[in-house]
Amino acid sequence: MTMYTDPRFATMGRTATAEAVDQGLRTYMLKVYNYMASALAVTGLVAWIVAHTPALLNLMYTVTPRGAVQPNGLGYVVMFAPLALVFFLGMKIQTMQVRTAQTVFWAYAGLVGASLAYIFLLYTSTSIARVFFITAAAFAGLSLYGYTTKRNLSAMGSFLLMGLIGGLVAMVVNLFLQSTVLDLALSAMFLLIFAGLTAYDTQKIKSMYFMVGNDGAAAEKTAIMGALSLYLDFINMFLIMLRFMGNRNQ
Repeated sequence: MTMYTDPRFATMGRTATAEAVDQGLRTYMLKVYNYMASALAVTGLVAWIVAHTPALLNLMYTVTPRGAVQPNGLGYVVMFAPLALVFFLGMKIQTMQVRTAQTVFWAYAGLVGASLAYIFLLYTSTSIARVFFITAAAFAGLSLYGYTTKRNLSAMGSFLLMGLIGGLVAMVVNLFLQSTVLDLALSAMFLLIFAGLTAYDTQKIKSMYFMVGNDGAAAEKTAIMGALSLYLDFINMFLIMLRFMGNRNQ
């Protein structure tokens, strides 16, 4: 039988069969995807509830006579609160309990959902569903590539992260320029960046298994952070594709 030794098992003075390692890896990755899928479900449910509950919607958004949707004071708080939770989770994940990390993760998904309720005002429900499934299919292919490829994607990840930072700077500049052409070009660039990051993050999450294994609190918290990365890739891809492919409400 083929034998496989990885650094984690080696430091414990043990060896593991390739079959056992593969099974553990599949279990670990399934845990990551389950966390991600559950977060997407929470986000979608909260977004739908807020969008279809006028009392909640009016607390966060104002619809102008021209049909534009603008966040009010509470809306801005809900928009930026997830960013604060991401930083909090990233800084405290190693010291917090697993249950606390899960709570923060679900709270983050819920707040993102509340902040995305406006898409139901701008786009038809049919086009939102269609773009979601298109994004899901694209995400599945990209993540599968990241999981199965033998190529080291670390260099690509660094390049994509630099491109993301550059794109964000250009987006801030365009707030003053108000260039439609630049805005569309940036959207297309961000779509490619998050598509690449999906493959890169999947490979990175896979490599983390050989550092933490599949048991204990460390593995659970690592799975949560991995799910958060993939969740962010998916949400950003979805929003960009919705902008290009979504049908607006009349």
